[in-house]
Amino acid sequence: MSLLEIRNLTVEFDTAMGPFRALKGVDYTVDKGEVLAIVGESGSGKSVAMLATMGLLPDSATVKADVMSFDGRDLKTVSPKERRSIIGKDISMIFQEPIASLNPCFTVGFQIGEVLKTHLDLRGKAIRSRTIELLEAVGIPTPEKRLSSFPHQMSGGQCQRVMIAMAIACQPKLLIADEPTTALDVTIQKQILDLLMRIQAERHMGLIMITHDMGVVAETADRVVVQYNGEQMEESGVLELFEAPKHPYTKALLSALPERAEGDRLPTVSDFAASYSKEDSPAV
Repeated sequence: MSLLEIRNLTVEFDTAMGPFRALKGVDYTVDKGEVLAIVGESGSGKSVAMLATMGLLPDSATVKADVMSFDGRDLKTVSPKERRSIIGKDISMIFQEPIASLNPCFTVGFQIGEVLKTHLDLRGKAIRSRTIELLEAVGIPTPEKRLSSFPHQMSGGQCQRVMIAMAIACQPKLLIADEPTTALDVTIQKQILDLLMRIQAERHMGLIMITHDMGVVAETADRVVVQYNGEQMEESGVLELFEAPKHPYTKALLSALPERAEGDRLPTVSDFAASYSKEDSPAV
């Protein structure tokens, strides 16, 4: 049995112009200890799919799925109380733009402590001790001093590490990393990816990596789902995807890598449009 199984997931948003379908029947499975990468350009529905799984979409969203189960529990029918006991504890998420995701009004120590208090019922010295341990685990120097720091007093890379500490605080079974290296320089990106993969291997977690960076996919993933315009174009093992992509959109993504450029220019969207037709069906 898969750790996470989602079948035929659709998401619609109510708008002034009428319903907008952001996801059009996508499927995901993740096993324990597996790394699944979801790739595609901005607007392809990657983050929406995971927010739907977490139950974090606004009331304007309508979420439907034939199957949405986690560790044997049906996420479609669990009560709000049961969902709160799962989300943040067994399923955790690292959101985009850590500085924007952290509350600027509270110290990082307080924000990590709230996770421990809510899900593990820790108090007082136990919270402080565990928070220091988490900050040390994600590579924050002098963690005792950083407990009283506010997000704006830390660098982007440090804030990302704080977000990772919050996400792994309760030792989740599934970790979702939504563009975890966005807005970080190359050196810090490498450090963050290495940290995530080390934690994933040590704890044998399922990991979903949302990204548009094919280099990240090659370095981290076991399997890859390629999305475009809310649809699933292709799903395959990472080696198979790079060596023999089946769908024209996947080929376009890979051919846009600088090392695969042919001639004097990279492919454009119009090149992809010319090669893609309605007869092309997702190769899943």
